Amino acid sequence: MNRIQIEGYKSIKTLDLELAPINILIGANGSGKSNFLSFFELLSNIYNRNLRQFVSLRGGTDKFLHKGDKFTEEIKTKLTFPKTNGYSFTLKPGDDGFIFVHEGLWYDNPFMENPVEIASFSYESKLIYNSKPRARYIRNYLTSLQKYHFHDTGDNSPFNKSSNIENDDFLLYDKGQNIASFLFSIYENNRQVYNFIIKTIQSIAPYFLDFILRPDENNNIKLRWQSSHSSTIYGVNDLSDGTIRFIALTVLFMQPNLPHTIIIDEPELGLHPSAIAKLAGMIKSVSKKNCQVIVATQSTDLISHFEPEDIITVDQINGESIFERLNSKTLSKWLDDFTIDDLWKRNIITGGQPNFE
Repeated sequence: MNRIQIEGYKSIKTLDLELAPINILIGANGSGKSNFLSFFELLSNIYNRNLRQFVSLRGGTDKFLHKGDKFTEEIKTKLTFPKTNGYSFTLKPGDDGFIFVHEGLWYDNPFMENPVEIASFSYESKLIYNSKPRARYIRNYLTSLQKYHFHDTGDNSPFNKSSNIENDDFLLYDKGQNIASFLFSIYENNRQVYNFIIKTIQSIAPYFLDFILRPDENNNIKLRWQSSHSSTIYGVNDLSDGTIRFIALTVLFMQPNLPHTIIIDEPELGLHPSAIAKLAGMIKSVSKKNCQVIVATQSTDLISHFEPEDIITVDQINGESIFERLNSKTLSKWLDDFTIDDLWKRNIITGGQPNFE
């Protein structure tokens, strides 16, 4: 995606942001980073015609409108993609959820109709049914759109669940609940990538030998592993929280068929600094393979590995989230002596700092 424009969504009153291959959002708690990432969840549910249920389970339309329905009447967005395609919509509250009062397909050509209007004042999108080439392009992007969140590593975490090697191996699920079947598919179909994943995990956890990927009679499989120091077979709960998360991140970023975009909230949680450095390397690697990365973080260790142009500060001022991409020219007089994380710690990068007023 080249550009995203949003109006009236949660803490985002208005936003017009050009997206780069790497987009690292930094900011205080409550600044609006998570609201920005949650917009991609909204997009995914719009594409899958699940908007009505998604909104209802999260408190109704008022929770999605900027400062509520007394202040904001609608949510508007326009997404601009490469090859001059675009998608836009306007949502207004109805009796039982949001209604699409506008849903448009764009092609940047003055000799073509723009936008092609596909809305029918219904509660769900019509995008999935449209046969125009530009609709197919946008659907291709949205098909694999997910916001990843690998925070839950407890006894009953998603990583502890069984998954099916026939039904759950097409893409990694948002919380990693099908990681065993996804890894099994990589092992079966791309052994070289699988071996790279193993070596990357071993670089952070030297005691880790390999996964034990054995489906049962119903083709269900759970994540199990073996230590280099023992023949005992271990489960997910025998790994530290940080190691579990690093395994999930490694599988996500090293999978053989990368999605168009990887969106992830606080991937650094629980990671050792050496694992954070590996994570930064994986982010840079996929960004050079036509996979756009959007990350929200509060880790100074993570941002120290990136250029100023990769970083977007997020501040909330009078209840409105303000996004600003950093610039090497602006920071050039400091970068000879300090790193990006130093500048943030020293409040020289003033954006994304806590506001105690």
